Amino acid sequence: MACVGQFMVLLDSTIVGAALPDMQERLNTDLSGLQWIVDAYVLLVAMLLLTGGVFADRFGRKRIYLSGVVVFTLASVVCALAPSIGWLITGRVLQGIGAAALSPGSLALIASAYPVPQERVKAIGLWAGLSGIGLAAGPLAGGILVEAFDWRAIFLVNVPIGVGLVLAALPSLRESRNTNAAAIDVPGTILSILGVGALTYGLIEGGAKGWTSAPILASFAAAVVITVVFVVVESRTPTPMLPLRLFRNPLFTVSNAAMVMVGFALMGSVFFFSQFFVTVQGASVLVAGLETLPTSLGMAIVSPYAGKLAARYGFRVVVTSGLVLAGLGLLTLGFVHADTGYTNVWWRLTIIGAGFALTMSPLTGAAIQSVNPQEGGLASGISSTSRQIGAVLGVAVLGAVVTGRQSGGATFEAGLDSAFLTGGAACLVTAVGTGLWLVKSRPAPVPAAQPQQRQAQPID
Repeated sequence: MACVGQFMVLLDSTIVGAALPDMQERLNTDLSGLQWIVDAYVLLVAMLLLTGGVFADRFGRKRIYLSGVVVFTLASVVCALAPSIGWLITGRVLQGIGAAALSPGSLALIASAYPVPQERVKAIGLWAGLSGIGLAAGPLAGGILVEAFDWRAIFLVNVPIGVGLVLAALPSLRESRNTNAAAIDVPGTILSILGVGALTYGLIEGGAKGWTSAPILASFAAAVVITVVFVVVESRTPTPMLPLRLFRNPLFTVSNAAMVMVGFALMGSVFFFSQFFVTVQGASVLVAGLETLPTSLGMAIVSPYAGKLAARYGFRVVVTSGLVLAGLGLLTLGFVHADTGYTNVWWRLTIIGAGFALTMSPLTGAAIQSVNPQEGGLASGISSTSRQIGAVLGVAVLGAVVTGRQSGGATFEAGLDSAFLTGGAACLVTAVGTGLWLVKSRPAPVPAAQPQQRQAQPID
């Protein structure tokens, strides 16, 4: 059930892209309005994910998770019934708040339910697998729903999932929390929200306003200053929301750094898949969604095995292999053209999906395994925040690559080729760094006989 909630959130992250042309026509909005339909959600998720993880540990993982599901479901109704662009953006903001509670809460529930390292890695593999499938399936699901109905259907589809999830989870999920959690670090919480928000805003708006414009430079400067203040405050606070000691562990630090690059390459490239098929090759929205299916199939096939492979061979081997595979797939995608037959494209998408499937759950498992089990919500929030910031960075930077090539006189097709090549190179560079530094690669051995530890202890 924790996996289903995460699937719903990440499906929503990419399904909206397929409906943007229909939204533009029916809501009579411009490109700026379309950007904020996407960005309002991304901004709130990035700002609040870390706080959601801390709240899950302190107030109860089940409680925060189900609260996120309820808020996300109600927000989906607001989006579906929105009479104007303003109401739709408001609904997207509320969806982001719900997702920021749901996502780290779902992962923390899994981490607390599987204290044995090998079993935890396998469970996180399923969680990450459904997450990857949700990301990749969005364009296909969006194309089908918009073709059959209109853009409102992409939000209404969340309602039965959310209602069914709450009804099923209330009696079956067991509550868990960090019973030793200190009081909420209010200054740290506020500073983390403001810092991530300033950075994310600059990344989102940089392409539109210009990377050297005053508002963007001010946004990045504010992010740096707030981050420095945050580090100083957290180092002097007896009970910090983000214990800086976590980053002394190479496994924790490198896994989160690699997760940033996974988010960068995955979301940055997936954002352009449908645009390639529609704009460059002239396919319809529905056909484009079908043609991106090999990516989600690659993830669906490989993801269930990623956790098992990491438990057997270690995080470093599996993550490095996945990054190399995804990088090579993106590099080959950088050489497709308008007249390239689909029979020479689908296998490239499959390689990309399989490669990213091998990275997501081992990196998440590595981050969680490197901390105290009672800090699972915090670790999952940091990991999710890393991926989200990477996603924003990927869409912004690869989008700037495309527009930069066009402004220099190149075609949109040439711009997409450059973007895919950039994403592929980023994966390969990250693979080298991860292979060199992720030295704590094997989970601890399973204890011989402690069956009573296989379930999290419930609380009153």
